[in-house]
Amino acid sequence: MEAGCDEAGRGCLAGPVFAAAVILPARFSHPLLNDSKQVAEEDREALRPIIEKKAMAWAVAMVDHIEIDRINILKASFKAMHLAVDQLHIRPELLLIDGHIFSPYFGIVHQCVVQGDEIYASIAAASILAKTHRDEYMRNLHNEYPHYGWHENKGYGTATHRTGIKVHGLSPYHRKTFGICKELAAEAER
Repeated sequence: MEAGCDEAGRGCLAGPVFAAAVILPARFSHPLLNDSKQVAEEDREALRPIIEKKAMAWAVAMVDHIEIDRINILKASFKAMHLAVDQLHIRPELLLIDGHIFSPYFGIVHQCVVQGDEIYASIAAASILAKTHRDEYMRNLHNEYPHYGWHENKGYGTATHRTGIKVHGLSPYHRKTFGICKELAAEAER
């Protein structure tokens, strides 16, 4: 029994990092299922309810921007994955992790797989769920803070987002240890 695990939002300037853990039936497949970065947004949104319905177990968790700034993004990504695994109602025997490094989860063996979301359906499914849940979260934050274009860029450092930061300053959801945000946070403390 294996669970695929992946995260979304690691390189963003704002918002939380999300992670998902998914246990799929042995013969699950879908022609659109792939790494979320390789799948069009509309296809990701179409896949989400299919994965959530067909998975034997799935869970999504997040770690907010405050915790990211406190412990760093890598540790926050691992923490989000651990939180997602904690929520699974079926305990997996193996965790398949997208990437080359992971913080061991007590009592469950893990295997890191570089570009695992292109190889294992369970990791691809976790990638889709983490991405779609995070995108939804960022679209909701956009309603509160429309200056940064989060409904489109989801918190990544696009030109629109960077311009929004320069004109309007940082929102309460910006990661103060990241790039331009770090520079502005340091200026504000002086």
